[in-house]
Amino acid sequence: MTQTLIAGNWKMNGDKAMAKAFAAELAGLREGVSLGCTLLLCPPFPLLPILAEALRNAQIALGAQDCHFATSGAHTGDVSAELLAELGCSHVILGHSERRSDHGEDDALVRAKAEAAQAAGLTPIVCVGESEAQRDGGRAQEVVLGQLAASRPQATGGLVVAYEPVWAIGTGRTPEAEDIAEMHDALRREAGEEVALLYGGSMKPGNAAAILAIDNVDGGLIGGASLKPGDFWEIARAAGAA
Repeated sequence: MTQTLIAGNWKMNGDKAMAKAFAAELAGLREGVSLGCTLLLCPPFPLLPILAEALRNAQIALGAQDCHFATSGAHTGDVSAELLAELGCSHVILGHSERRSDHGEDDALVRAKAEAAQAAGLTPIVCVGESEAQRDGGRAQEVVLGQLAASRPQATGGLVVAYEPVWAIGTGRTPEAEDIAEMHDALRREAGEEVALLYGGSMKPGNAAAILAIDNVDGGLIGGASLKPGDFWEIARAAGAA
């Protein structure tokens, strides 16, 4: 089993002052503490160099929220996986539901990005998840496993998959423990033992320990709670105790 991964997705939040203050506080909490998990921060692109410098010796990994499938070219507004690696990233989030809905990203594009990330030496975090209507219609596993099959790269060694029930992201709602367990069990059967499985969807200090204790939950993809150093740290501590 891979080490638990606690990944913070800042989305389009934060600025230079916030990033510096956050890194200083989290690095101070992290110093000298033995954790049973890997900590990862994924800020907006312009903040990557700031956090790379601030976290240089803090045992906290750095990731991005997206990449392009090409190494270079006429792709205005996009960033290559190679450049992210050069900036100090070790991971990149791909296929998040907000990218799929806001930018029309489909499974084939997510897979191409994941393979580009691997070629650049990055670990792709491929996101999958169902809408509330799909779950209510009894199609949750069909949708999620279909996304996984079509989005994951051919080489699955070191791959991370994040299950994010779309209806739970940022709403404060979470599925029942048995629903999370059922989906993660299905993902494990489909993905295999070498793939790390994260849960994403309103994880916070109050529910982190219970969610992380569920079989086949190998960590969390944290949204809102990752913007507060204290909350993010409490989730990390819960991961170590789970």
